[in-house]
Amino acid sequence: MQKLLIATGNRGKVKEFQSLLAGLDVELVTPADIGLEIEVEEDGLTYVENAGKKAVAYSKASGLFSLADDSGLEVDALGGAPGLHSARYSPLPKATDADRRAYMLKNLSGKPRPWTAHFHATVAIGEPDGQVLFADGNCYGEIIPDERGGNGFGYDPIFFIPEMNLTMAQLSMDEKNRLSHRALAVKAALPLLQKLLGI
Repeated sequence: MQKLLIATGNRGKVKEFQSLLAGLDVELVTPADIGLEIEVEEDGLTYVENAGKKAVAYSKASGLFSLADDSGLEVDALGGAPGLHSARYSPLPKATDADRRAYMLKNLSGKPRPWTAHFHATVAIGEPDGQVLFADGNCYGEIIPDERGGNGFGYDPIFFIPEMNLTMAQLSMDEKNRLSHRALAVKAALPLLQKLLGI
């Protein structure tokens, strides 16, 4: 069976990818599974650059096809911030997800609501020869000032999806696998993966 490396050390993302790719006839492996320790500096100016850089680095280091992503939350009232810098948004050293959410709400304080926003994800499929393919997904909603739900990570507890009347962190895994930016990007990437892996 073909192996596909999930190119991230983020446990929340690994769990999502494993769930999203569960129906694929492929053996999913993580860097920890194969003893791979690699740090890729996300210094690109776009989601495509960052996702591609990770996918290629992991693929070359492992000799396996790899799946990486770069994603961010873009808040209209903040001029599209934090965007590419979503994971590094708080000025605090070693900031937690809760620190980043608190910092965002502080920056939104006093701005008129609704605080419309969207999550964007770019998925990159890396090949050991350095080739890379991309797919994108977006999920639209708004930021709310109170945290709700315990199923997500990052900004999920304050990202409200009006059509569901729930935050991203209140969605079941099935709902998230249908609606999330990462789910939509993976869905768009599936035909590319199947063709590449011959499955």
